[in-house]
Amino acid sequence: MRPGRSNLSGRHGRVCRTGVLFAATASGMLGLAAARAQAQTPENAADPPPLYQTTVTALRLPRPVPDVPATVIVLPREEIDRAPAIATDDILRAVPSAGTFRRTPSLTADPTAQGLNLRGVGPSGVSRALVLLDGIPVNDPFGGWVYWRALPRLSLDRIEIAPGGTSAMYGNYALGGVVQMFSRPIENRIEADAAMGSLGLRTADIAVAGRQGRVGGALEAEGLLSDGYVPVEAPGAIDRRASSRHGTVNGRVEIATSAASKLAAHVHLFDEGQNGGTKYTTAHVRTADFGATFAADFQRWGAVRLAAFGGVQRFRQQRARIMGERAAETLSAEQHVPSESHGASAVWQSPLLTAAGTHTVVIGADARNVAGTTDEALFPASVTAMALVNRRAHGTQRFAGLFVEDMWDALPWLGVFAAARADVWNNLAAERSQVRGSGMEETTVFAARSATEFSPRLGLLLRPLDRTRLRASAYRSFRAPTLNELYRPFQVGTVLTAANEDLAAEHLVGGEIGAEQMVGGAGAVRVTAFWNELRDPIVNATLAMPMPGGPMRQRKNLGVARISGLEASGEARVWRGVHGFASYTLADARVTRNDEQVDLVGKALVQDPVHRAHVGVTYTHPRWITASLRMRAQSRQFEDDLNTLPMAGFAVVDLFAAVPVSYGVEVYGVVQNLFDKRYLVGRAGINTIGPPLIALGGLRLRR
Repeated sequence: MRPGRSNLSGRHGRVCRTGVLFAATASGMLGLAAARAQAQTPENAADPPPLYQTTVTALRLPRPVPDVPATVIVLPREEIDRAPAIATDDILRAVPSAGTFRRTPSLTADPTAQGLNLRGVGPSGVSRALVLLDGIPVNDPFGGWVYWRALPRLSLDRIEIAPGGTSAMYGNYALGGVVQMFSRPIENRIEADAAMGSLGLRTADIAVAGRQGRVGGALEAEGLLSDGYVPVEAPGAIDRRASSRHGTVNGRVEIATSAASKLAAHVHLFDEGQNGGTKYTTAHVRTADFGATFAADFQRWGAVRLAAFGGVQRFRQQRARIMGERAAETLSAEQHVPSESHGASAVWQSPLLTAAGTHTVVIGADARNVAGTTDEALFPASVTAMALVNRRAHGTQRFAGLFVEDMWDALPWLGVFAAARADVWNNLAAERSQVRGSGMEETTVFAARSATEFSPRLGLLLRPLDRTRLRASAYRSFRAPTLNELYRPFQVGTVLTAANEDLAAEHLVGGEIGAEQMVGGAGAVRVTAFWNELRDPIVNATLAMPMPGGPMRQRKNLGVARISGLEASGEARVWRGVHGFASYTLADARVTRNDEQVDLVGKALVQDPVHRAHVGVTYTHPRWITASLRMRAQSRQFEDDLNTLPMAGFAVVDLFAAVPVSYGVEVYGVVQNLFDKRYLVGRAGINTIGPPLIALGGLRLRR
């Protein structure tokens, strides 16, 4: 890594059971924050490190990295290029504050189990963080998960991660934060990438972009095939490799309608198929998304951005009934889940206003409509008159919100950020029908529901010295239950979880306080402490008396959970071209109140490790090699809400190396889980394990 990368300071660390950052982290926080100070200091403004010229927009207010009144972690294009990653979620996994569900990468995870959480706020298949691509949501509108493999890495310019409640700016889904992904600028370029590796991996990526006058266009495509591995710890006769494949195509067009305005449009197609390791555990996803934006800067009157977006999704899944010691299986259920969504947003940013200092004001509104159906054919072991053979449910959700923000630079050393948002969400046209073996159909119509939400956020940025930054913020945020949680049951392993049409929204109240101190000419120390209270979290609760063959768990709003901890990180230029880095996140997430199940009080949240860390070193020689060696580690976590199914902590080492062979061409290799560490990722009726050693080698073309 290069000097001047302090905004990556939330990314790297080491597991420390005492929760105290080890000395290497403190001493290693070099280069990054010092660059921020230089970017702020007039006498050094002529030579700021490149990353400190980055303007981040995670809080909707474009600000240089040093002037953001909240924690924002930036992963630039250089980091994406040299990450030992196969899919986009592998890149995010290098940030300890960011967690994907069940420890499982998207290469092997079921599409519905790819939720993202930040700082341990309620891990689940449903994301507790909003993910955006060029300002447009990419969370699945029906279920809230993220199709990480639908985001080709060749198309990404940078990723911004802002943990902490951000509903004041973004409304629903931004319960625990926001992740912004930005496409690369459209300019003349050709890039290609082809590789092969273990587990039958074959990948091919291509990106072509060009500009002629005021018109620019880009086409990006990615394909991957994998034979996979056997994911069961103790496989039986039915178990096979969990194979997968995906293909995605992005098309983008930009037109400069004037010197100060731009019109853009995109179309995104994605197809993914996965086998979970047996004949009847399969999943298939198809999506088609579109969007259009208009952006203009009227200078004296401010800037506006208008967006319209929508899409359709088709999800199919099969579930198995396992017999004996995994000696045989039959098809138990088959789901078809079609959904569609469309929405629009409008945002106005004021010019710089003067009143007791300077102000930048942002006002915006957005709306979205989501409709989905879950149609499930059931194949019971014996079809009796009362046995369920078909279950169907559908519903519509509507969201609308209005927000205002103000970034007030009251004094040269003091900035105040204030935001507030009002949202309304509605559930409409919802019903469920069930067909019995006798042919009798039962239909339940659910009453329309409506709720309003108020989400405030207040932040402070202090610059008492050129090389010192102090930040603090407080917030309240929310997430409404998805159509998936309300109406779609699901099964993992042998455990069936029922839906719940009575779910209410969950809320997060919390804050953070942090300090960043630049050290010398190439270093900094950054530590942030946070505290969150998650109220009425939607959890998969174990039922006290499950029916034989029926659901063992059900989604419920249960009590209050507290998530508190700290983040700390560092980076050091060890020698010419050699950089070490480390980051660590402690997030202690426990139930503090549960009137329905008092035995859950004090228990850890499901799939939520207390400690996560990342350490590593990179070496860069422009003519000879770029290499990166990294270790990811996390402590134990639990499969269930009762904490009876622990999964031990683990650490894995990943490696990346690239060697240029001619102009614009390089040979590269990626190794994940270098020492072939065996670790559990699930205990839902059967123990499942994470990916073994994966090695991949290929060629890259950059012209």
